[in-house]
Amino acid sequence: MNPMGWILIAVGAFAMAGGICNWDWFMNDKKARLIVKVFSRDGARIFYGILGLLILVAGLLGTVGVIDAPQ
Repeated sequence: MNPMGWILIAVGAFAMAGGICNWDWFMNDKKARLIVKVFSRDGARIFYGILGLLILVAGLLGTVGVIDAPQ
């Protein structure tokens, strides 16, 4: 088992939760403001939900050894 996979799972879950739950503090962060400005608030929520899902899946695949992630 790769520990980097667990980190990616946590980061992906966090990004998904931020998008799905529409946390103000998450969407008002200076790095997220650009995404909100480009896609609108609802588009940013979809973006972060999909991004989080992709990161989470990469973490799962890395954890079980399907993909080789750096350790």
